[in-house]
Amino acid sequence: MKVTIYSDYVCPFCYLGKKPLEDAIKEVSDVELEWKPFQLRPEGAEPLSPNSSYIQQGWKFGVQPLAQKLGVEMILPTMDPHPSTKKAHRGFLFAEENGKGAEYAQAVLADFWTKGKEIGDVNVLADIAEKLGLDRSQFIEAVSNTKYDSSIQNPNFINAVPTFIIGDQVLQGVQSKEAFIQALNNQKLVEQSSLSCDIDGNC
Repeated sequence: MKVTIYSDYVCPFCYLGKKPLEDAIKEVSDVELEWKPFQLRPEGAEPLSPNSSYIQQGWKFGVQPLAQKLGVEMILPTMDPHPSTKKAHRGFLFAEENGKGAEYAQAVLADFWTKGKEIGDVNVLADIAEKLGLDRSQFIEAVSNTKYDSSIQNPNFINAVPTFIIGDQVLQGVQSKEAFIQALNNQKLVEQSSLSCDIDGNC
């Protein structure tokens, strides 16, 4: 059973949204996570400053209370502005090709939101990749060219992140563990019902 996750590394709710999903997966077996890139601030968009009133208010009244409720420790990275994530997404696609996509996605999110790492910097990303066992020079080459850019196109049916897709179910935003468990169990029933034949011999 697959959960497809559309996320961006500079989205605090994408980092927070992992926790209830991870808790749910502990109670529902055979779940595969498939990460997909989404750019909140594509090229040409004005970058966001952590010192802006928009970010400060969102952090104080939205992110921090939710983080405390979920028991997630995180910080507001201080680099100004927050980085473009195009290179980080290129790195993800390289990591995915080499069997480390999920590990890379979670490591980049964690390094940004718990350590304040500059994830727009190729060498910072390469450090993450190298720790995962990926070839550093090949990674830097992949991140530094446009090979993967055609795969970093925001789909029209996604207008906010995080978005979780489980079968035909689309869950947008941070969900509760219980909501994930219900969605996963619903999908399990759908998949199990398809493994049968009716009385007319249709399979």
